Amino acid sequence: MQENAGVQPIFEAWMHPFKDLGVDTLTMRSTGGTDHLSFDAVGIPGFQFIQDPIEYETRTHHSNMDVYDRLQFDDLKQIAVIVADFVYNAAMRDQMFPRKPIEKELPKTPQKPGDEDQPSPSGL
Repeated sequence: MQENAGVQPIFEAWMHPFKDLGVDTLTMRSTGGTDHLSFDAVGIPGFQFIQDPIEYETRTHHSNMDVYDRLQFDDLKQIAVIVADFVYNAAMRDQMFPRKPIEKELPKTPQKPGDEDQPSPSGL
């Protein structure tokens, strides 16, 4: 959920039809290393599905042995259906996804008396 508690009831409802397939885990934990981080960084909800660790950190992942023959077709079919359902449900929502609070910018460091006419260290 990328630390966005507001989506929990939404995702729980969307996951419910897939319980018999083992789709039963939500986590608040932030997950890195994927394209969704660019969106999350600017306050746009971005998410990633938890990946099955089968052969993920082995010699095949992102190597010259990461080839078609290593694909897990049943897993790919299952995730394709689940992702398609999530995308459809997201597109059909009447409301926007809940946003998580964006951290407020830190206040500027106060200048010492008499420094008002001096340029800031960054030259701005």
